[in-house]
Amino acid sequence: MPGGVVAAGHPATAEAGAWALRQGGNAVDAAVAAVGASIVAESPLTGLGAGGYMLVHQPGEEPVLLDFFVAGPGLGEAGRAAELEPVEIDFGDATQVFNIGPASCGVPGVPSGLATAGGRFGSMPLAELLVPAVRLAREGVRLNLQQSYLHGILFPILGREEAGRAIYAPAGQILGEGERVSFPELAETLERLGVDGPDPFYRGDLAAALSERVIEGGGMVSREDLAAYETIAREPVRASFRGHAILTNPPPSSGGVLIALALELLERAGSGDVETLVGVMEQAQDARTPDFLSGLYEDGFERRFLADRLGSTTHITAVDALGGCASVTCSNGSGSGVFVPGTGLQINNMLGEQYLNPFGFHATAPGCRLPSMMSPSVVLRDDDLQLGLGSGGSNRIRSAITQTIVRCLADGLAIEEAGVAPRVHFEAGVVHSEPGIDEAALDDLAASGYEVIRWRRPNLFFGGVHAVAIDADGSPRGAGDPRRGGAVAMA
Repeated sequence: MPGGVVAAGHPATAEAGAWALRQGGNAVDAAVAAVGASIVAESPLTGLGAGGYMLVHQPGEEPVLLDFFVAGPGLGEAGRAAELEPVEIDFGDATQVFNIGPASCGVPGVPSGLATAGGRFGSMPLAELLVPAVRLAREGVRLNLQQSYLHGILFPILGREEAGRAIYAPAGQILGEGERVSFPELAETLERLGVDGPDPFYRGDLAAALSERVIEGGGMVSREDLAAYETIAREPVRASFRGHAILTNPPPSSGGVLIALALELLERAGSGDVETLVGVMEQAQDARTPDFLSGLYEDGFERRFLADRLGSTTHITAVDALGGCASVTCSNGSGSGVFVPGTGLQINNMLGEQYLNPFGFHATAPGCRLPSMMSPSVVLRDDDLQLGLGSGGSNRIRSAITQTIVRCLADGLAIEEAGVAPRVHFEAGVVHSEPGIDEAALDDLAASGYEVIRWRRPNLFFGGVHAVAIDADGSPRGAGDPRRGGAVAMA
């Protein structure tokens, strides 16, 4: 396969991954370098205090899903002494409530995940792969339009503490488009990860500092929680659609199973029109019951679940010259607004994310992964890579990925066209629609009793699918979603 390509949510993120490919690294090396850069360039969406998943496909080998998502705390003696702090974020045509503060913090997995991925599948030292990230953190990143918008709407969270305000509003005013944001303390922390590996974050001084900061604020992440954390290798869940195999995130994550269900239902329906899509999305949402969430922790649940019915986040996709693919999604949620002193590290707010806790907060058992919608995916035909993709976007992740796959495989759109095609999303009886969706179909849905919200312009609310497709001649071609400032870099 000629060359290699990286699709990501920021030009600096994509370029860091392409740099690793040019240095002789493989797709996993590129993904690790790109994730490191995203921690700086896309800081409100991800970070060392976040969690994620990486789906690794290597020709001739069984695909593996590395689970380094956030785990529930509570293995230590500290009980929760504070409540979640609700913050309403305005996307323009819709609002969403995020819950932040120390009580929202779960056990992070990114340091473990990057080290595990690089050690198991990569070919370059972790310290070398993090060089672009360290440089970006020290020199700073100039804010583009999308990042400026994101910083603005999330500043009630980013500016909760003086440590956050010192980064995002150093002169007392939120940094805007064209201005440079830098992270000198985070540069040292990233450098530390490269040299010392993840141990200080889980059993050393950084673990102690993180735990102390959370517990003093009334949260529950203890040193015992951090010491018990490890990245887990899982077998991906599989679905079939239009002669292709779709591999995606298995339980205890919930998003991959629901994407598999939606694609299988669409395959049976033989249609991907707006009304069919909304009906399938509604079935997938209705399947997300308390029994579904508890079943995610049972062995073989995904097979039983599918058989019974069928008979703020960032994503990176990297493909190397040998056809290897690493599809990785990481998320800090909306961020908790809680920073670990002296590190530049903001901790996730996954315990306060409504979409992860639809039937009540603080219900995840200590040490167990939270059931995320994040779903890094690959599409294969006869075991050959055709497409690697994933998305950020909370509950909209599953609808964004499903529609992109449908547009590529059913409608025959090129990945660049599929990524920008207008999307719909169904949730809680409401159909959200971007401009360009068939107005007559929306009118029919409204007449059927659905509430329909017609958005005035494309928005990051609908996710950010960054994907790489393989042409007939074996050449990789990337597409970054403009909703989230997506970018592509070639090796």
